Amino acid sequence: MIKAKLLRIYLRENDRHGDEPLYKYIIRILKENNISGATVFKGMCGYGVRGISRVDILRLSMNLPVVIECVDKEENISKVLPKIIDVVGDNGLVYVMDVEVYKK
Repeated sequence: MIKAKLLRIYLRENDRHGDEPLYKYIIRILKENNISGATVFKGMCGYGVRGISRVDILRLSMNLPVVIECVDKEENISKVLPKIIDVVGDNGLVYVMDVEVYKK
């Protein structure tokens, strides 16, 4: 067992950093900072302080929830965390929690 940290970021798919989707920009930051790996999940429905996001076939555009997760050593997550908090700003939720990683 290895002690590690889980970084989880909640956004909406239409959140942007300049001309780029924010989730893609964050993935690039994580990669450039040598985080071991990350996954982006697209939700079907969700709600938070910015309202409800859901699939609506009557609208042409959707703004569904997006979650980015990565697990790495505490020092690696701590190094990238201020950058992530800065780019997310008021557009989402960022949190870190302790995890135990099991490998064969």
